[in-house]
Amino acid sequence: MIKKIASADLRLGMYIHELDCDWLTHPFLTNQFKLNTDAQIEKILATGIHFVYIDTAKGLDVPDAPTEEEVRETLQQEMINLATAEQPTIIHATRDEEIQRAHAIKGRAQALVRNVMADARLGRAVEMEQVDHVVEHITESILRNSGAILGLLTIKNNDDYTFLHCVSVCALLVAFCRTLGIDTETTHQAGMGGLLHDTGKAFVPNKILNKPAKLTDEEFDIIKRHPRDGYEVLLKSPEIGPIPLDITLHHHERMDGNGYPDKLPPDKIQQLVRMSSIVDVYDAITADRCYHRGIPATDALRKLHEWSSFHFDPKLVQAFIRCVGIYPVGSLVKLESGRLGIVIEQNDTSLLQPKLRIIFNAKTGYRLEPYELDLSRPMGSGGADRILGHEDPAKWQINAPQFIIS
Repeated sequence: MIKKIASADLRLGMYIHELDCDWLTHPFLTNQFKLNTDAQIEKILATGIHFVYIDTAKGLDVPDAPTEEEVRETLQQEMINLATAEQPTIIHATRDEEIQRAHAIKGRAQALVRNVMADARLGRAVEMEQVDHVVEHITESILRNSGAILGLLTIKNNDDYTFLHCVSVCALLVAFCRTLGIDTETTHQAGMGGLLHDTGKAFVPNKILNKPAKLTDEEFDIIKRHPRDGYEVLLKSPEIGPIPLDITLHHHERMDGNGYPDKLPPDKIQQLVRMSSIVDVYDAITADRCYHRGIPATDALRKLHEWSSFHFDPKLVQAFIRCVGIYPVGSLVKLESGRLGIVIEQNDTSLLQPKLRIIFNAKTGYRLEPYELDLSRPMGSGGADRILGHEDPAKWQINAPQFIIS
């Protein structure tokens, strides 16, 4: 049985099933191992990992600890409560109208980030005018219909991951700012920070960036240099503002003071930086990489909500969940009727009733000719069904991206 316990309750002989933090920041070579030495426990505590999941079938038990399923159910209900409190979202263009424009914007933004990193390696300053234009285009797409470009940006491959991750963080951060009602200029500066936040990865060798196994301590130290390296590059551009610089330098800081590079206390971490750290981790853990398989978006949001007890600002995590919905665009969901569908657009009245592309009947086991379904519509008009939960596309051998881009 898998249970969640406080790290302070760890004892030798327990079996760690999962370290309850994002795997991008913890220093262990594996997520699963038996506690055989006091040094292992001390390392967990020193790293700022406040909770872990243990496997009681492989090691010592804690009788009164909640099970993984109990924790999951609690978190899911909390997320549903957040979703039902969402305010209406105004959509100015249909997804079909926006999707082709979003394709073009994604391509231009990806090429720009590639050029920025190439210039960084050559010691050149970043051409901020081009960054300005791309962020403007992304922002305009978000304002017209956020689901189009956010859906496209869930599709990444290993070769282009670093560049598309930067574009995704930019778009998500702009959408996040919009949800919070942040003014236009500040939103634009935040978007620039998102697009440039990983510039320092230009100096990380590809064999480390794309290593198919867990990083060694020495390799992890190299990775941890990228925020400051990127900051130093951006300082060469006199037009750069304080917000993109702050996001670039501090997007790996954490609210418990265990982030990097400066281990900032929470009162020194600005709101936009806190937002960027949430978006950065969300996009990273939902993407397939050579060293781990991305987790479904709803699971990622549940993890962020869980980790917000220590690592992230809880109120901002809640706002981000309201921003993308508990079933974000690109999610595969199962309906009460047994049908499976891909979320293609959030609804302007309820995050629990998105617009879907129906593709499969789980009861019969047959694929369906894809068609769209708006769950907010009444019975007889295509609605009157409800989401039971999200599904892993791999379980059903469904290639979700092909239904997002069409």
